[in-house]
Amino acid sequence: MDVPAIEIQIKTLPSSPGVYQYYDKNGKILYVGKAKNLKKRVSSYFNKKHDSHRIGVMVKKIKEIRHIVVNSEADALLLENNLIKKYQPRFNVMLKDDKTYPWICIKNERFPRVFSTRRLIKDGSEYYGPFTSVKTVNTLLELIRELYQIRTCNYDLSEEKIRNGKYKVCLEYHLGNCKGPCEALQPEVEYHNNIEQIRQIVKGNFKDSLHKFRDQMQAHAEKMEFEDAQRLKDKIDILEKYQAKSTVVNPKINNVDVFSVMSDEGYGYVNFLQLSHGAIIRSHTIEMKKKLAESDRELLELAITEIRQRFNSKSPEIFVPFKVDVGENIKVTVPKLGDKKSIVDLSLRNAKYYRQERFKQMKIVDPDRHVNRLMGQMKKDLRLSEEPRHIECFDNSNIQGSNPVAACVVFKDGKPSKKDYRKFNIKTVEGPNDFASMEEVVFRRYRRLLNEEEPLPQLIIIDGGKGQLSSAVKALEILNLRGKIAIIGIAKRLEELFYPGDSIPLYLDKRSETLKVIQQLRNEAHRFGITFHRNKRSNAALGTELQEIPGIGEKTAVELLKHFRSVKRIQEAEKKDLTEVVGNAKATLIHNHYHS
Repeated sequence: MDVPAIEIQIKTLPSSPGVYQYYDKNGKILYVGKAKNLKKRVSSYFNKKHDSHRIGVMVKKIKEIRHIVVNSEADALLLENNLIKKYQPRFNVMLKDDKTYPWICIKNERFPRVFSTRRLIKDGSEYYGPFTSVKTVNTLLELIRELYQIRTCNYDLSEEKIRNGKYKVCLEYHLGNCKGPCEALQPEVEYHNNIEQIRQIVKGNFKDSLHKFRDQMQAHAEKMEFEDAQRLKDKIDILEKYQAKSTVVNPKINNVDVFSVMSDEGYGYVNFLQLSHGAIIRSHTIEMKKKLAESDRELLELAITEIRQRFNSKSPEIFVPFKVDVGENIKVTVPKLGDKKSIVDLSLRNAKYYRQERFKQMKIVDPDRHVNRLMGQMKKDLRLSEEPRHIECFDNSNIQGSNPVAACVVFKDGKPSKKDYRKFNIKTVEGPNDFASMEEVVFRRYRRLLNEEEPLPQLIIIDGGKGQLSSAVKALEILNLRGKIAIIGIAKRLEELFYPGDSIPLYLDKRSETLKVIQQLRNEAHRFGITFHRNKRSNAALGTELQEIPGIGEKTAVELLKHFRSVKRIQEAEKKDLTEVVGNAKATLIHNHYHS
């Protein structure tokens, strides 16, 4: 059966919530998406010109559209999440399904055991988690074992077997770690009371256990049973110590999931904090690889569904930095101030730290990965034919028209190469003429590189607008380099990027790494040029003071400054020291001028 044309497929789509799937000519899945209104959402891909190049590429490849209608948007979210994980389509955000997190299991038994596991068996047992850290699980189990004497054996402690005396107490009983339910030495009711308190501790609620231990301690103290009272006090101390390690937010904030997101050009980072009884009981961050320049909102909506499913969260409310659509059964709160806002800020901080750590790890494991990624991104953003491994940036400095100079800074692999920086005194231009000055320094720089057969940059950046850029392009034309080196200008006010012969500027995302590198180049060129200009003005001023002495010209003043380094030292110098530099006659003039 022939697949109908895309137009017909779109027209026959329902206006219901559901999930759509795009396939290429080979029947390979390209993309999975969710929608409130399938017809409206799918049509939008084909009705407009897309800013993202990757979306444009994907749309050209689509040869078949399939869809699944569901009852609600919440169902669509879950189905989209599951299909992405199952098929890992080429153009979808990359989601990894981690199934190896540890859980704490309370076994479905007459005298339940409590232990950690990575396997979930549907036998009526209770599973708490999953936990992102094995260390957290082990700490919790150690805490439980210090507080409660529960069995660790795997015997079938049925009433009949215990009554028939099938089991004998083991070493754990003699060590005081178990109360011997295998020989009916501990009542079932007492054991189950302990299990109920363990449930609360695993959920992060220490209040009931602390209250019960305090009542028992008081009762023992009143009966003069001080050893038993001390034992309970030790347990209270252990619980309070553990509770203090949890980040306590506000006891009134209970059973809430907190999410935040931050992203760069290639990845999104979503942090999840789980709150129970005012304390953070879980923190986890996931990294999501972008495929179609997804917005922070799209990333967050997808991640919320994924994380809540992964950690089996049933919290009825979530805190987020902005409004998201995650179904009708979850209350979405966007805090503006107070403790709730603080916890969202904390979550965002965790996402930022995670991103920084990932970059550090990448640099250690693969030092070139970050540079290669950045160069690839700059090539794409600036529409270059090759990666800009070698970039040079020019800036003019002529405050009030005096001492005109220019600076050229060099970046290699996105980092400053200070040994290659160059400064220029403007030689052929009279007065403050930025355009002519730019043409002169660009010409001089690349004539020299050509004469010395040095490598040319892949990108030249001119600090200035269209006028400065045109002047630099003229210099390249004279040297027959036009078209061989990419060149752009950056205007300061709105960070506009200009290309030769194009009156419409390019605007990059303010968070873009490409823009950050260009800004760093521009700022470094400005700093380097201003420093050179300041030093030149300073030396000129000093030289002028010496030239005011009758009989002392510019050449003599320069020689004196080179030798003595400052006018003050020249003033204080002995006549014989001055004579060694400029001869007796001029030394006498200078000495008399300062000491008469």
